[in-house]
Amino acid sequence: MSTAVAVTSADLALPPLDERTLPATVLADIDREPLDQAVARLSLLVEQHGHLVVVFSPAVPPAVERRLRTVRSLLESDRIALFRPDLPPLGIAVLARQLRQLASCDLGPGVLASAGRLLTHYIHAGAVLGSVARLDRVPVTLKAHAKSWVPGSQFAVVAHPEPQLVRVGPEATLAGPEFSTWMLVAKGQLQSDWVTGSLAPAWNAQGLREAPLPAESPGWWGTGRLTEFCSFLPDLSVLYQLVTSVRQSVCHWCGLDVIGDRCVFCSATPPASESRMLTG
Repeated sequence: MSTAVAVTSADLALPPLDERTLPATVLADIDREPLDQAVARLSLLVEQHGHLVVVFSPAVPPAVERRLRTVRSLLESDRIALFRPDLPPLGIAVLARQLRQLASCDLGPGVLASAGRLLTHYIHAGAVLGSVARLDRVPVTLKAHAKSWVPGSQFAVVAHPEPQLVRVGPEATLAGPEFSTWMLVAKGQLQSDWVTGSLAPAWNAQGLREAPLPAESPGWWGTGRLTEFCSFLPDLSVLYQLVTSVRQSVCHWCGLDVIGDRCVFCSATPPASESRMLTG
């Protein structure tokens, strides 16, 4: 029985990279359907798969997150993990696909769910923006704000893992991953080839794919005039090695094997004595 990985909209369910990648469960419009139907839908998923990991964006409408937490509470289930990493929407889609890849392996649900926190460290996510006037996810200087009103200005921004912002030009550079990655690009209402023509070669991207722009991206970046990008590890063997190389422990509350310092399903952290052992 494989753990189900769910996303909150179809545009976050990226196509598989290999034949082993499990399909995403799409919880579209879960905030708009009657509550009893939402409860029945998630209850059935848990019954079919044993455990469910829902990956969603900080940009998701508040009503969606409220509904997810309400359903989980009504089901009184520690078998539903709600995971909201601090990534832009395209990064959320990439991370969810990585978890779908790993869901085909011999990983327990607790390890799979907590693997999401580990894998976020290997994702570089950003965008080229036509304006930073409404960007509040990355620190923006007054000078950059002023330049954003100049017609034709474009800004390259990295939101994760470390904030960066530069004005696009011949000398513009962004610090990228120090390991081999692929790059995914999603184009919005901005005419720019800087990501594919300059950034991808500078970051030594081994592969380049395009995807539709997630519907939540304009809200996250503060403008629809953007091209979003995400650099990531594509190979299942590398992802599996990363996850299995981390020391596992048993959650003292729900009994699942986990990695890291918190169980994503029940939110329990190790007792103080065990925490000292894990970090010592």
